[in-house]
Amino acid sequence: MAQWPLFQYPVAAHLPILMADSLSTSDNPTTETWRPHVTVACVVADGDRYLMVEEEVSGRLAYNQPAGHLDDGESLVAAALRETLEETGWTVELQHLIGIHQWRSTEHGDAVIRFSFAARGIAHDAARPLDKGIRRALWLTRSEIADLGERLRSPLVLLSIDAWLAGQRLPLSTLDYLPEAGSA
Repeated sequence: MAQWPLFQYPVAAHLPILMADSLSTSDNPTTETWRPHVTVACVVADGDRYLMVEEEVSGRLAYNQPAGHLDDGESLVAAALRETLEETGWTVELQHLIGIHQWRSTEHGDAVIRFSFAARGIAHDAARPLDKGIRRALWLTRSEIADLGERLRSPLVLLSIDAWLAGQRLPLSTLDYLPEAGSA
């Protein structure tokens, strides 16, 4: 049995009780369940250039991949396709899951779980209005993106590109989507 050396506490035997106590909200009915922000992003490469967005965030210009939050009832794949179209006017085809990244945002202080995808540009609608706050879509090299420094929306921008450049690729079949409980 696992022992906690300092107190010789049998942690394994009491773990279910400890977890239940720490998760209980019955003593304080106003306590909300903690949930991270679930986001998606696409690394869209064209040669040595990457599709980026210039956006207004909290009164400053920031640069990011096409990215955004998963909507209720939406699959991760659908969210990635939607966000890329809404923010850039590009219709893309997802090719791979690059990675799943966990981070605490310096912007709002909340935890973020980001699913990063590799995608290929299919068609661009230059006349399509972009999401509110998006100034423009642009193509930049990795070096130009790195030179943006603090203007990057998060460290996940370069992390995703570098993982893609290193050959990190998971099949999209890694992800399952069960739209409704009980529907099979």
